[in-house]
Amino acid sequence: MEAPKHITYHKIAHTLELQWADAEYQIPAELLRVYSPSAEVRGHSAEQRTLQTGKKNVGIRQIEAVGNYAIRITFDDSHDSGIYAWPYLREMGAEQDRFWQDYLAELKQANASRLPNIPVSQWSPT
Repeated sequence: MEAPKHITYHKIAHTLELQWADAEYQIPAELLRVYSPSAEVRGHSAEQRTLQTGKKNVGIRQIEAVGNYAIRITFDDSHDSGIYAWPYLREMGAEQDRFWQDYLAELKQANASRLPNIPVSQWSPT
């Protein structure tokens, strides 16, 4: 599959913009992080997949090319082991609504949150 013509990270919006000749997608960093293609997240089977929680505010620190078929994304939570191949990124862009609905349903079932945990010792009332 052909590489995108442009890849732009929008730091304030936390979105990765990917432009191909026939399609353009803006994928939130959170979605990319929680569906990382790494073994740490995916495991080696569907049963081994680890639900990622507390990633609502995650950002991207670095993007690097992997050959001419993919990119490696380093997130600001230090996760950097996923290699995002072009077909996977196109699928994520085109099927964003499905990915979001699946993720939100998994969070609800696990009684988990997109919001990061804040240790009580770091919280102070205003």
